[in-house]
Amino acid sequence: MERFFNTAGPQILADNYSIDPLSRFDLDEMLALIRQKRYFVLHAPRQTGKTSCLLALRDLLNSQDDYIAVYANVEGGQASRNNVENVVGATCDTIAEQFRMTLKSDLPIKIKKELKDVKPDAKLATFLQRLSETMPKPIVLFIDEIDALVGDSLVSILRQLRAGYANRPGSFPQSIVLCGVRDVRDYRIVLSNQDIVTGGSAFNIKAESLRLGNFSKEEIRELYMQHTRETGQQWDEACFPFVWEATEGQPWLVNALAREVTWSMKENRDRTVTITPEMLFRAKERLIYRRDTHIDQLIDKLKEPRVKRIIEPMLSDSPEADDTLIPTDDLQYVEDMGLIKRERGKPRRIANSIYQEVIPRELTYTTQDGLIQQPQWFLRPDGSIDMEKLLLDFQQFFRQNADSWIGRFDYAEAGPQLLLQAFLQRIVNGGGYIDREYGLGRKRTDLLIRKPLTDGYGGPVQRVVLELKVKRPKDGLDTMIETGLRQTWEYMDTVGSVDEGHLIIFDRSGEKPWEERIWHKSAEYNGHPIMLWGM
Repeated sequence: MERFFNTAGPQILADNYSIDPLSRFDLDEMLALIRQKRYFVLHAPRQTGKTSCLLALRDLLNSQDDYIAVYANVEGGQASRNNVENVVGATCDTIAEQFRMTLKSDLPIKIKKELKDVKPDAKLATFLQRLSETMPKPIVLFIDEIDALVGDSLVSILRQLRAGYANRPGSFPQSIVLCGVRDVRDYRIVLSNQDIVTGGSAFNIKAESLRLGNFSKEEIRELYMQHTRETGQQWDEACFPFVWEATEGQPWLVNALAREVTWSMKENRDRTVTITPEMLFRAKERLIYRRDTHIDQLIDKLKEPRVKRIIEPMLSDSPEADDTLIPTDDLQYVEDMGLIKRERGKPRRIANSIYQEVIPRELTYTTQDGLIQQPQWFLRPDGSIDMEKLLLDFQQFFRQNADSWIGRFDYAEAGPQLLLQAFLQRIVNGGGYIDREYGLGRKRTDLLIRKPLTDGYGGPVQRVVLELKVKRPKDGLDTMIETGLRQTWEYMDTVGSVDEGHLIIFDRSGEKPWEERIWHKSAEYNGHPIMLWGM
């Protein structure tokens, strides 16, 4: 039976194309920590393979017969929030049931039932103590989705695990691995009385914090070539750099692109069809438009104030922000979510090009629906977009609606750029693509519109570069135009085979009348014509 690319739940090696979960972290380090009786954390963004790795490690340990290793997902306690009795009870129920399945014995259930009169703040610790004293071998316990719990309940769980630490391994698990999106030290736990407790203070016995990374370029190739070996379907060599740029190895995205292009695009179920980068680009667009669960969770995070504080300057063409004014735990939180990447000596950036595309699209999703402009208004007979007509129309729209429409955005500081992108997205939807490049400290947003002029792969494509800049009070217009022309030309040169270049300057420097802010004129740089637009 043909395996498939998995986008839901842990990997099943018999059913899914898979990278060996045990190869995705330092196995020797993990085993050493367990031998040393350490409690530690494994964390990574959602849908990166954490659960698959824990299950594989559990099975390895149980096959070696030195420990009793048990995996338990405690996410079910999230619904009870600050109700400590319910959450601790649900956690004990989950762990007991997982022990029962592992041991093929009802003894863990019997021990749990004997604790019905134990108070909630001691019940989990007592349960694990009794289990450990009864078991013939030391226990290794993997607790997944620990950071799904909140408030008083999470603090109670962490403190009970800490309370039994000194009694390991005879009267408490030899090793406990907490798994979630964030490192426990980064938890800011708001109690029911509004006091704040940090995860580090509630669980200060943690020895190490291990982070599960994305796939490497080599792992992406290996995953995709498993499909080729089993079905004979080939990948154009140019697919691999495309997938890397689009995903930077984020495991769900890597699998989702492959599943979309090899299965959901029904014409490609014919395994004699070679997968091309253009097919993968269409697969990427379909994932974004469909707003699959992974994408939807990403968008939901953008509503959080601490996420907005990090992302908005990256969208708004702001100068290099002073990170000393941003709480360190906010930066760490957004990075742990997998939304951004921070690299030494470089400005922070959106984690991959799919997220870079998703964020401005989704922030303007309802705005696009509210626009009356239709794509056919701006199409020439050959199917290309009349950019001058489009931008003249946008200038008038911006003049009449900017104040009211920009106020609708949660990310108002990035409002002008987002409004133009909503306008453009409405025009190209279904018949073209917008590539975006932006990031903290760039002082510009680069857009590339690609409009295929024929159906099918390999036909002529209209390419239009737009450089977006914001004029603030201290900026001189002439200097900004000079710099912007050079940047526009550099982007046109990088893209290659560009039909048009446009430099768009949004004037937010004060209360100028619209007659002074709305203008356009022709210019050139290095012999290349570039259209200038003021708004």
